[in-house]
Amino acid sequence: MNIALILSGGTGIRMGLDLPKQYVKVEGKAIIFYSLKTLLSHDRIDAVQIVAEAVWQENIRQWVQEFDENVIREKWKGFSLPGENRQLSICHGLKDMASFAKDSDYVLIHDAARPLLSKKQITDCLDGAAGHDGAMPVLPMKDTVYSSADGKKVGALLNRREIYAGQAPEVFQFGAYYKANLQLLPERILEINGSTEPAILAGLDIAMIPGDEENFKITTKADLDRFRDIMKERVKETQ
Repeated sequence: MNIALILSGGTGIRMGLDLPKQYVKVEGKAIIFYSLKTLLSHDRIDAVQIVAEAVWQENIRQWVQEFDENVIREKWKGFSLPGENRQLSICHGLKDMASFAKDSDYVLIHDAARPLLSKKQITDCLDGAAGHDGAMPVLPMKDTVYSSADGKKVGALLNRREIYAGQAPEVFQFGAYYKANLQLLPERILEINGSTEPAILAGLDIAMIPGDEENFKITTKADLDRFRDIMKERVKETQ
């Protein structure tokens, strides 16, 4: 079984909005709606769990009910509450999923703030994880990359051919990944910044696959404006 875990617990305070960015409406739909629909309608995703604050859960529940097919709506399993940081939110989701997931199942972790997730990227991630403990999509670095210890002066030139930017969704074998997260409790998990980091620390075999430039994360107002422009063009194309 392949289970999607959608992270929608962020506050979005960096963008100065009056609500979390994943609930901002674009072309009449909340940003989370786009990736949620893509995941629920994918024929290789068997279940979906969502991490979200209690105040937003009823809204999400109503959006799920908007999908036409019962078989799609029935994939949705329920909610998990956010943690103190992103990785603890993931751990909360994994704990709740343990009631129905097997160790041999795969969990696909995706950010609600990445609305342009494609069905192809989901398929590629699931295919890429076969024979491994997991897989993550990455993008090569296009610019020259430097390191700096103090953020004020250049310390060293890095080999950009050996450096990649990680994306979501990341896919992991459920049992091994859940165990890797539990080993970081209660304090060390608060230092984790990326979903794949617990897997690497646990020595799991994580394959890299090509990412998707369009599958960007909405972090700044410029990102939000970019997404609005893309969706506006897509609507025009369907008219």
